[in-house]
Amino acid sequence: MADTGPTEEETPDGLLGWCLVANVARETAHGESGLDIQRGTKHFPVGALLWIPPVRWDPGHSRWPAVGRHRGNSRRYINIVVRAQDLENFRVKGVYSEGLVRSLNDHLHDPAAPRTLQNPWTRERAQEWADGWNQPREPVRIDGHSHPWISVPNPPPAEIQVHGETLHLAHYGTRGAHYSRIPPPVEWTLEP
Repeated sequence: MADTGPTEEETPDGLLGWCLVANVARETAHGESGLDIQRGTKHFPVGALLWIPPVRWDPGHSRWPAVGRHRGNSRRYINIVVRAQDLENFRVKGVYSEGLVRSLNDHLHDPAAPRTLQNPWTRERAQEWADGWNQPREPVRIDGHSHPWISVPNPPPAEIQVHGETLHLAHYGTRGAHYSRIPPPVEWTLEP
């Protein structure tokens, strides 16, 4: 997805920096095996705009700190950790609000410089992240073991090659694609 916003030479008046943003997905999976489907999240409604500062600390696999307006109070920004899988439509957006800068800076905010982002995104880096997250990828499990460094497109292919070995799709569900070293059974048909 290409960013069609202004280039660095065409920086709009009042721009305080660039930020990666996303919307809360229409349906989010929760509970055991992700079978509890909900609209939005506990803290944000469907389509809520979340601002994602560059990650300064790792809150867990595919979880990010984010800033957005809470379901119950649409005037104040809150900082909260969200699951990446609950977000969609990643893109780059300009930051113009001092209140948003304060929330994005969190505990690093300097009252003497209220319009300065302490840990800003570059526009190019934010666009790379947006492009990467807009292309759906699925985690891979091989013979019951997770392999976080391997991912496949959505929908997953029937076979993949890993270290010269052919793996066969055994199951595809809410927790990703499950591959096996054992090929699928051949369907037996009665010949007339």
